[in-house]
Amino acid sequence: MSDSDSLLVTHAGAVTTLTINRPAAHNALDTEVLAALRAAVLRAEADPAVRAVIVTGAGEKAFCAGADLKELAGMTPDQAHEKMRAGQRALRDIERAAVPVIAAVNGVALGGGCELALAATFPVLSTRAFLGLPESGLGLIPGYGGTQRLPRAVGAPTAAYLMLTGARLDADRAHLLGLTPVPPVPPAELGAAATALAERIAAQGPLAVRSILTALETARDAPLDAGLRQETALAALAVSGTESDEGIAAFLQRRPAGFRAPTTAPEEPA
Repeated sequence: MSDSDSLLVTHAGAVTTLTINRPAAHNALDTEVLAALRAAVLRAEADPAVRAVIVTGAGEKAFCAGADLKELAGMTPDQAHEKMRAGQRALRDIERAAVPVIAAVNGVALGGGCELALAATFPVLSTRAFLGLPESGLGLIPGYGGTQRLPRAVGAPTAAYLMLTGARLDADRAHLLGLTPVPPVPPAELGAAATALAERIAAQGPLAVRSILTALETARDAPLDAGLRQETALAALAVSGTESDEGIAAFLQRRPAGFRAPTTAPEEPA
């Protein structure tokens, strides 16, 4: 199934894969793709049968080469403001989704493509991948969250260097800087590597995964004490829930846990 011809949506077990399908445009993020990505992730988040999402790009050259510059040409300030806000909303919803989103970066991820990878729960990179925010060379600046997420990921000096010079990071350097926790993999193995990680996450307790993502979202900006209060509340719900009954029993009986899809989302702690 698909939201549009520009975004292919496929399902395999508990994993949904979203493929940006604009290879002739290097999978650039136009308005239609951004809206379709956002809608597909929100649907996955609301579907208890979906436990992980993979986002990738069609073809062998590009994960996503950024915003569609043809759309930006000639925009008024008001139109540009709404365009940037729409992109930020889409990536923010991906970032805070209650389902893990893995970016399988199969080629260049520049501008908005790099920002999409930064908004994912984590990316997995092909050895062919390059990441960068080259907007300054076009007289532009990152507008989909790059100026905010990149410094949080690699520190302010490195982020400033990358954005001010437009330098690209190859996959090995991106891994060294901590942009991905996974060593880069050969292009032919990227799909299998991303799927294996998604399936591994899908095998964990689904309510536990959602609670961890909730706690991580709080940890982005909240003071430590506020984050710890939320962790305590979420951990207490997990300890007293039926999901942990199955997980602990499986551990003691030395068998795989048979976690069921949750019928309700975890309660928000007070």
